[in-house]
Amino acid sequence: MKLCRFQVTGSNEQKVCTGVLDGNTVHEVSSEWPIAGSRTGRQWALDQVHLVTPVAPSKIVCVGRNYKMHVAEMGKTLPTDPLIFFKPLSSLIAPGETIELPPDLGRIDYEGELGVVIGRRCSQLGPDEDVAPYLLGFTCVNDVSARELQKKDGLFARAKGFDTFCPLGPVIETELDWKQARVQTRLNGELKQNGAVSDMIFPVDMLVRFISQVMTLLPGDVIATGTPEGVSPLKAGDVVEVSIEGIGKLRNPVAARGAR
Repeated sequence: MKLCRFQVTGSNEQKVCTGVLDGNTVHEVSSEWPIAGSRTGRQWALDQVHLVTPVAPSKIVCVGRNYKMHVAEMGKTLPTDPLIFFKPLSSLIAPGETIELPPDLGRIDYEGELGVVIGRRCSQLGPDEDVAPYLLGFTCVNDVSARELQKKDGLFARAKGFDTFCPLGPVIETELDWKQARVQTRLNGELKQNGAVSDMIFPVDMLVRFISQVMTLLPGDVIATGTPEGVSPLKAGDVVEVSIEGIGKLRNPVAARGAR
């Protein structure tokens, strides 16, 4: 099932609704995630709505260096434990919204990633505990990163925390077999990343348990699980697309900050 949040295009009432995407039809449901209510009977064609971020998290927890080939292309060493950091909520943008490149930052890369969406409160999970009951589903994430700041600071907060640096969406797929998934990123239509999620150093279930030992995960929280090899710079005028079969395509144009 594909869960979404949306606004009806052209409507005077610009409230954010929750829904289920079935083919090219969006069906409104009566309550917020993670426990969606019944369908209200109202429905729209997909081209009649604007999809916003499919979830409003309390936090976005990211994982660095989680694919061996990406670690190699960045010239880093393999981690012995998951490297976790945060992206601020102010960095979130929806499918179709513009990634804005601040001036004078040097190289700014895309990073296509599988996003894990938490469905129920999750804390202090045991080393062998099943994580499936705690997951709402999966989505696409683009962890946009200012490389020169990352190198200069030695930390990730500034380099990855700018406004618009976290596209998320288009939907949450509740039934994805994440072990068989592939993360693909296209830049201006050219395939740049094509990584198997099974190649992660720290797989999804281990990440959820590990992070739950550090902090309580709340319904709607997102874990961005790391990017495969193939990152490269963005420039104004580009279009970047992160896609995962079964979820869909997260497409965002790129512009210089202040340009429209």
